[in-house]
Amino acid sequence: MISKECNDLFYLCSLIEFIGRKTKNRGTEIANILGEDELRHIFKYANVFHSERIEEVADRYIEEFRIQQGIYDNVAKAKDNYPSYWDLGKIYMRLVRDIGGEDPIKTLLEVYNSWIVDSIENYNAAFYYMSPQYIAACYKEGKVLD
Repeated sequence: MISKECNDLFYLCSLIEFIGRKTKNRGTEIANILGEDELRHIFKYANVFHSERIEEVADRYIEEFRIQQGIYDNVAKAKDNYPSYWDLGKIYMRLVRDIGGEDPIKTLLEVYNSWIVDSIENYNAAFYYMSPQYIAACYKEGKVLD
């Protein structure tokens, strides 16, 4: 994946996380609500969206897709520090990049609908601090490695 694609994917993943936090929904739910076609649209025009405040972009998507308030709030459950939505966007972007594949959007949807989301989004564990290579190896093995 070339640098521009990584930057665009980073923005897309960060937007998913931002919307999820704002509406108290999991990133999985947001990715699925937006769907493959809209995720492709955001990915394609990420450089344009990135010139706007992420709050404004998120608000438009929340309204357009009628994303309801949920009850998921892993930030409130965090006992200590927690990653920003930009930090989480970077973690997911690197994982999608490291898994590879022909289609980054299909890979993104696979990742967001996999077991690894629970490990990444548990801010009281150290998993999200681990190296991108370790997180990718865990994903490929289907479990957290010792």
